Amino acid sequence: MSENQPMEARIRRRLEEAFDVQELEVINESHLHAGHAGDDGSGESHFRLRLQALGLDQMSRVERHRAVHKALGPLTGEIHALALELS
Repeated sequence: MSENQPMEARIRRRLEEAFDVQELEVINESHLHAGHAGDDGSGESHFRLRLQALGLDQMSRVERHRAVHKALGPLTGEIHALALELS
């Protein structure tokens, strides 16, 4: 995975590799937080994920969140905020 790719593409690739994705939206909300805490000026600090994947609906909310964080791996350390809408 290229470090030179936009964060959105890197997130999308990791999730598509980890899950049987039915629907996926990776929404960059960084512009909504410009000048606020956590804004590093990169324009890639705040994201919202809407993910529907086979098997997620059989997990508890905590298990779903853990599975996404595991799939994203070290990317989670590069993102200030990550809102998850999972089913």
